[in-house]
Amino acid sequence: MLEPIALIARDPLWLAHRYDPKHDAVHFRRTLRRDHDAATFITDEHLGGEGERMVLRRAEVMPVVPPGKLHFILHSAFCASTLLARAMDVPGASMGLKEPMVLNDIIGWRHRGGEARSVAGALGDALALLARPFGPGEAVVVKPSNVVNALAPAMLAMRPEARAVLLYAPLPVFLGSVARKGMWGRLWVRDLLGKQLRDGLIDLGFGPEDYLGLTDLQVAAVGWLAQQALFARLIERHGARVRSLDSEVLTARPHETLAAVAGLFGLALDADAVVAGVFGRDAKLGTAFAPGQRAAQVVADAGLHADELEKVAAWAEAVARNAGVNMVPGAGLLG
Repeated sequence: MLEPIALIARDPLWLAHRYDPKHDAVHFRRTLRRDHDAATFITDEHLGGEGERMVLRRAEVMPVVPPGKLHFILHSAFCASTLLARAMDVPGASMGLKEPMVLNDIIGWRHRGGEARSVAGALGDALALLARPFGPGEAVVVKPSNVVNALAPAMLAMRPEARAVLLYAPLPVFLGSVARKGMWGRLWVRDLLGKQLRDGLIDLGFGPEDYLGLTDLQVAAVGWLAQQALFARLIERHGARVRSLDSEVLTARPHETLAAVAGLFGLALDADAVVAGVFGRDAKLGTAFAPGQRAAQVVADAGLHADELEKVAAWAEAVARNAGVNMVPGAGLLG
């Protein structure tokens, strides 16, 4: 009979939920597959306050963690990434994990000055815990929060068998989404910019004082450009292991896109069945989602904020040209 620690370490239903660097401990939370489906993200806010929990030291757990196949959906936010992660929940083929907090904890630790070697060790072990298969032969597809993108080079290096979709919304769509979210969207892009600066992701020719003079949507564009530059570096370094995907292609051509994702990740899934089961509901709210609804929202956003969006988009294109950043990262999933 397995010891209690081994039972938890081997069972993917014990989600590796949080990481405590002070005690080098992993907080596990019992999370059934149906709980994953019901939650927008696998955070306490969306999972609720109840649930079985266990805290174990990392050194006790890792020797008995089983191997697993792991792939990634890396994204620039507001680009249907939650929808794609939901589409990876296909029993017998794969399981999608939506923004696991354990990875946020690790990037947060790095931001607070965590020593690089220790951060790397915790990251590698967190990925191994997230990769535990939910069923025989299943792969796990992790969609980290985009604040974790700075760790993407390390994650792909640590998991040489892993592949990644680099999902992004075109700049006008991204800016429209930020504008639609009002004050909270604008605060979010400023918070993201601060983290990207700490991670050394931004090299667009600005001085530190220049950021204070930018409007909220200019800040959003800077963060978007930094992620496009990161995606281009990942493509250059990892070649066929990574492919970019435009969010509007995903929603307009879901059958082709899912078939291509399945090919990239080596998954045996029925793309038509997945589209029928997942694409008819809002990925975050669970409500009915009609074909063309996202495109209609994009048009509405553009009309409501047209003057500001047009000016910021033109400004961002000039910044991108000067910094040598491509607005489209290349290596498209659909060619």
